[in-house]
Amino acid sequence: MSTTNFYFFIYIWIAVAVILFPVILRIIAPYGRHTTTAWGPLISNKIGWMIMESPALLAFAFFFLFGTLKHNIVPWVFFAFWMIHYINRTLVFPFRLRTKGKKIPFIIVLMAFCFNLVNGFINGYYFGSLSEKYELSWLHSPCFIAGLFLSIYGLSKNWQSDNILIHLRKPGEKGYTIPQGGLFEVISCPNHFSEILEWCGFALMTWSLPGLAFAIWTIVNLIPRALNHHQWYKATFPDYPARRRALIPYIL
Repeated sequence: MSTTNFYFFIYIWIAVAVILFPVILRIIAPYGRHTTTAWGPLISNKIGWMIMESPALLAFAFFFLFGTLKHNIVPWVFFAFWMIHYINRTLVFPFRLRTKGKKIPFIIVLMAFCFNLVNGFINGYYFGSLSEKYELSWLHSPCFIAGLFLSIYGLSKNWQSDNILIHLRKPGEKGYTIPQGGLFEVISCPNHFSEILEWCGFALMTWSLPGLAFAIWTIVNLIPRALNHHQWYKATFPDYPARRRALIPYIL
């Protein structure tokens, strides 16, 4: 793929995200607490998670490792951060879930698979074959330092939020309770908020168009999801804390 065509593809990918955002705001994605059979056949929740997250792990690693560039340490930092997130999301997180017997629509898995394949490709290909601008001095740049801090903070809060949600249920238990602790004290979906921080930080520390595209898509996907979760919590629990916002503390 020529460099021109590659960047043109990414601009189209960003445009698709912007165009679809108002549509996604009106759709309740049918997985997790919103699972329904109306979207077709269901498969195991854990297997679904592994399938749909795997392209982001494998495609990124393939195009990075088999790219045309010889890397200094800077792109390897980006590689390490990406892999830490997606090794956890693909190979660790699904086995920690206490969702025995829960299902997810296969169509959702398929759409997420394609989504992650695109994002894994554009970022892996860029850092593996096109990112010649990263000299060692990049490690001292304000963009890198601020972005790395934001990414690490987001990753840590994402893991903390996941841990709280996983331990809401004892082994074998079903049903939902109100999460407590961490950023759950002020927002309903700190896992989504922190993931947005992660990838906005990644876009900042890489200062790259593929990183920006992924950050935009993360926002487009997770804002509607957080709003739906927040409404569900309020409708399900009459005593749900009124001070909590959906996604952004004290704002949204």
